[in-house]
Amino acid sequence: MNLEKVVFGFFVLLAATLNFGFFIGDLADPVQHNIYELFAAVVISLIATVLKFGDRTQIGAVHLATSLVADLQLVAAALAWTYAAHISADGVTAASTAAVVSLSGGALLANIVSVVLLVVETVSYHRR
Repeated sequence: MNLEKVVFGFFVLLAATLNFGFFIGDLADPVQHNIYELFAAVVISLIATVLKFGDRTQIGAVHLATSLVADLQLVAAALAWTYAAHISADGVTAASTAAVVSLSGGALLANIVSVVLLVVETVSYHRR
């Protein structure tokens, strides 16, 4: 068993599950979307991205691309939530929550692609 692959798979799956946990729920209800879960999703996604930098294969490049997309979407979601909660006079409204959750949904799609790539890579691995 390759410990590096275990750690890599762990962070890829954890990023996807944290993002899913934040995403699930009523689109416009801020009570159903925990800000700490969004923060954890951002941090774990960034860690997963760093772990993807070492792979020099074509599938590694696609892994990195999906991770960068997820990072961009999650950071944008976090910034939108921060703006709504701390800068906007209206506070966290249904519309601002919908925008944050929609951005998180884009990141979730990128995470799903990354998990599918991980499974395909694992299934196609040939022992030497």
